Amino acid sequence: MTTRREILVGSLVLGGAAVAQPTVKSGSTRGDAFLGKHAPKPLPFDPKKLTGISEKLIVSHHDNNYAGAVKNLNKVEEALAQVTPDTPGFTVSGLEAAKLKFTNSMILHEMYFANLGGDGQSVGSATEKALVQAYGSRARWEELFRALGSSLGGGSGWAILDWDLHAQAVRTYWAGDHTNALAFGAPLLVMDMYEHAYAMDYGASAKDYIDAFFKNINWPEVDRRVHTWGRAA
Repeated sequence: MTTRREILVGSLVLGGAAVAQPTVKSGSTRGDAFLGKHAPKPLPFDPKKLTGISEKLIVSHHDNNYAGAVKNLNKVEEALAQVTPDTPGFTVSGLEAAKLKFTNSMILHEMYFANLGGDGQSVGSATEKALVQAYGSRARWEELFRALGSSLGGGSGWAILDWDLHAQAVRTYWAGDHTNALAFGAPLLVMDMYEHAYAMDYGASAKDYIDAFFKNINWPEVDRRVHTWGRAA
C-alpha cells in the first residue's frame, strides 16, 4: 500500500514540481554526500546460469528495481544539495526519508546479487561454525530463515542473516521497506522477498522462489563476509 509520505516523496524526487527547491547561494560548498553520482554495479555472475531463476527475471530485477533505486538516490542527493535554512521542514524530512530508503535499497540489492551465482552447497567453515553457535545447527537456522521468507510472500521486505555487532554473533532479521533494519549489523546473506524478485518466474509461490534462492547461494561470498565482520568484532 502506498502511504502519504511515499506519495509526497515521489512527487518531490520524480516530479520536481510539488515543492519549489531553493537555489544554493553563490560560493556554497558541495561535498561528496551530494554528488548524486552513484552508478549501478553489473551483475557479478552470468544470469543465464542460475538454477531456477530465469535470465529475464534477474536482468529485469537488476536493470529496473536496483538501477531505479540508484537513479532515485542520485536525484535525492541532488535535491538535498539545494536545501537551505529556509527549506520547509516537510521537504527536508521527505528527502531524508527517501535518501535512507534508496540508499538501503541500493546496498541490499548489491549484497543480494553478490550472494547469488553459487552452487548452494559449499558452506564455509566460518559460516557453519557461526550458525551452529547461534542456532544449534545450520539446518535449524535454514528452517527459520525459510520461514521468515515465506512469511513475507505476497508482501514486501527482506530476510537477512546479519552479523549482529551488539551480540557479536550471527542473527536473522526481517527488514521492511528498505528501512526497518538492524541498527548495528552487517548483512551476511540477503534474500529479497519483494514480489519483483520472483513473481515473473513463480507467480505468488514464494516457497518455490526460496527453494531456487538456496540452490544459487554463493556461500564463499557469505563466508568472506563472516570472516570480515567476525574479525571486526
